[in-house]
Amino acid sequence: MRIGLPKEIKNHEYRVGLTPASVLELTRRGHEVRVQSSAGAAIGFSDDDYRAAGAQIVADAAAVFADSELIVKVKEPQAEERARLTPQHTLFTYLHLAPDRPQTDDLIASGATCIAYETVTDAQGRLPLLAPMSEVAGRMSVQAGAHCLEKAQGGRGVLLGGVPGVAPGKVVILGGGVVGSNALAMAVGLGADVTVLDKSVDTLRRLDSLYGNRITTLYSTVAAVEEHARTADLLIGGVLIPGAAAPKLVSAELVKQMQPGSVIVDVAIDQGGCVATAKPTTHAEPTYVVDGVVHYCVANMPGGVARTSTLALNNATLPFVLALADKGAKRALQEDVHLRNGLSVAQGQLTCESVAQAHELGWLSAEKMLERL
Repeated sequence: MRIGLPKEIKNHEYRVGLTPASVLELTRRGHEVRVQSSAGAAIGFSDDDYRAAGAQIVADAAAVFADSELIVKVKEPQAEERARLTPQHTLFTYLHLAPDRPQTDDLIASGATCIAYETVTDAQGRLPLLAPMSEVAGRMSVQAGAHCLEKAQGGRGVLLGGVPGVAPGKVVILGGGVVGSNALAMAVGLGADVTVLDKSVDTLRRLDSLYGNRITTLYSTVAAVEEHARTADLLIGGVLIPGAAAPKLVSAELVKQMQPGSVIVDVAIDQGGCVATAKPTTHAEPTYVVDGVVHYCVANMPGGVARTSTLALNNATLPFVLALADKGAKRALQEDVHLRNGLSVAQGQLTCESVAQAHELGWLSAEKMLERL
């Protein structure tokens, strides 16, 4: 199969869809890989590294897309990339379509087969391609939040871990899943006063067994969220409904009641955010202030530690990339229900119910769509 690896063009996005090691796995199986020049240079993967792995280096994105069957990326395709997609392409990347109508419309119009990392599942019902980036983002959320709490960054001037004789900062985490549990590990490690809220008692029980009286676990209700958000120094939003827009757990009115200089890190911003006042930001301009509260809502947080993120992502995606290349998209999707759960768009038709509901559009099940391919 002809596989294309374009350079990411989203603001301050330095991750790359395939490492040289992943490319070597593909070329050793007889596949052709075209890599856009300097696609991985920013994180230490040179063109020579890709050549040594058997790839062909091409000058620009146009050459990558023109003759490739499978396009492997990291972030959702930007407008100029979407314009290059045709029915010959299978696109494998993060999509996050529920809060993004323009991208949804463009992918439908392209006729391409589009598989979203974030809704591919495993035998336990987990999201194995979202998990590594959720782990990174969860850990980064505390790191970023601690920085934003510094007075020079507009924050309250609070040190999360405190010092002897001074109370630690209060961290409130909404959601105890992959993002929340990784944020929790970092916050506990810094010595913060940590409260985590979730609607799963089993999740809360698991976290309590790990951390005991070093944390507070609470069942998530409107009253509990409101009570603890008001007194938080750092509020982290880590909720997820797979493929769907994130629920708004923190209202604009509640943000007004938070402490001046407190910080919100909305990790759910890729899915529209769980805070009403949240809007996507970039690594170039990561924060803004609403009602005295600093908001950090970078939509590609793991891009800030792009080498670590790329390696972690490739560990998860490579088996699926190999299946798509070895078997072709149709057969790979037919034979693997977990990969099939990632199918979002094909032949001008939505195949993800939650995205269709978010945009009030029609959809066709992946199984029925595969009968047409």
